[in-house]
Parts: sequence; C-alpha cells; structure tokens
Amino acid sequence: MAVLEISQLKKSFGKQTVLDDVSFSVEKGSVFGFIGKNGAGKTTTMNIVLGLLRAESGEVKVNGETVIYGDTKTNRFVGYLPDVPEFYSFLTAREYMQLSLDVSGTTYPNGDQKITDLLAMVGLEDSKKRISNYSRGMKQRLGIAQALINDPVLLICDEPTSALDPIGRKQLLSVLEKVKEKTTVVFSTHILSDVEAVCDEVAILDKGKIVTQGSVSELKGRLSSKRWSVTLETLADAEKVKEALAHNPLFSNISQKDSIVEGETTEGRQAIRSIMEILTRLAIVPEKIERIEPTMEEVFLEAIK
Repeated sequence: MAVLEISQLKKSFGKQTVLDDVSFSVEKGSVFGFIGKNGAGKTTTMNIVLGLLRAESGEVKVNGETVIYGDTKTNRFVGYLPDVPEFYSFLTAREYMQLSLDVSGTTYPNGDQKITDLLAMVGLEDSKKRISNYSRGMKQRLGIAQALINDPVLLICDEPTSALDPIGRKQLLSVLEKVKEKTTVVFSTHILSDVEAVCDEVAILDKGKIVTQGSVSELKGRLSSKRWSVTLETLADAEKVKEALAHNPLFSNISQKDSIVEGETTEGRQAIRSIMEILTRLAIVPEKIERIEPTMEEVFLEAIK
C-alpha cells in the first residue's frame, strides 16, 4: 500500500519552474530517499504534501486521502521534522513533549509512558536538562520524538542531517533505523552517504523532474560504467598489467597507485574475464581482483549529467 502518492505535480515561482510533472509513491514501512541538489525543489514538494503550498496542477494523497492546500485533514497522518526545528528553549524535553501531546489533541491512557518511550528511543532520557543546553544533534533527535507524538503513518524529514557533525549524523541515522519499524519515512536530503545508509527506495530530483527512481541496489546496477581493481604483489607486475590493459578497448580511465591497478568498464563480467586472461598470459598471480561497489555519488552524478 502506498502511504504517499504524488501525481504529475507542477509548481513555478514567477518564470522559474521548480516542479515539472513530478510523480512518485512511497510504500508503507519503507524509508524513501528524496534527493537532489540544494534548490532542486525537495522542500517545495514537501510543503505541498503538508498543504502549505498550492500546486499549479497535480494531486497528492496521504494514506489514500487527497491533500487540500491550506486546510488539509491529511496532516493528522503526518509527522514533520524540518531542517532547523524550533523549540521553547526554557523547557525540558519532557515538558516540551507533554506540551506537544496536549496540543495534538491526542488522548492516551498513559501519556507519560509514551513520552518516556519516545525520549528513550531517541536517546534523550535525561529529563532535567533545558533545551537551551542541547546540541544541534540533540535538538534534531528531539524533533523526531515530537514528530512521532501522534503516531503518524508518514514521517517527513526535510534535510535533517544537513548541519550535523559526523557523530550527530550517525546518531540521527540510527534513530531513523528504529523509526522505520513504527512508520513510513520520507527522507529529503542532498547527503548521498546518508541515503545509502538508511533508504530502501530513492528518487532523484533534478531541474524539476524525477530523473531516476528505484532501490539503492537497482540504481547502482543501472550505472553505465563499472569500476574494477587488481592488486598485484609487486610494482613491476602492476606496471605490466596496466600496460596490457591499456591496449584493450574494454577498459577506460586506467590508473595505477603502487601495486594496485584500477579503472572502469561498461562490460562488468566480460571485463573481469579479460583481466584474468591477461594475467594468465603474463604469468602473473594477483593478490586480489574485485569489482568495486558503486557509490550513490556516482549514481547521482550520472543521473543529473
């Protein structure tokens, strides 16, 4: 079942087209990575989903119900974490969570326990520290807890790791791994390593259009160029192998660093077979031959070129 459905969405600001026929869906129980360069239209899309912006055309459905600009009941299904969440800094995390629970209008037989569980999930069990003393990463984690207070079926995280240090990013991604057991997540970002770490499905937005979409493994498999590497025992062996590969049209961008020779090819298996044949002909035994796992950065750069 699709928790979020976006169909043929269009939006312009003046003469600038920001979204041009954008369509994708997010299945229940997944973490969906919505990625693109800064200014690609990710936040605009999320604001339309939340009913904060009017689309010129197209349709958005959350949990099967149509989103209506300015007065959408679908937000009862949604939790939202902006890139820079704001809090009443004089409150503690528990006090802020209690306020959020009261404002949401949601009634729980044991609200205190729910707050305790959410704060424990995001690693903020200390209820005495004021939010004014929180780090940026702690505030982001509190933002996730607050966004889950009404048990949403969809959690939208808009650039949640963009200004965090490596430790803060790791902590936040760990929280998102736990969150996906409870709800579906849309993770909007331009940090590609974060997508690789937590996302099941990915859509890449460029110049107002979805240029490619699929699982992380599917997108990597579609790359036109595959990378490979051969580790040799000696520098002399590496030089011989590099010279032999340079004359084979299967290989491109060949480089050598010490006793490692690597490069690219458009024919993965055939290329590895040719490398093995060349090694046999040269009577060289390698330490290692490998096909190098492509990165999301390579996927992204090929998609937007």
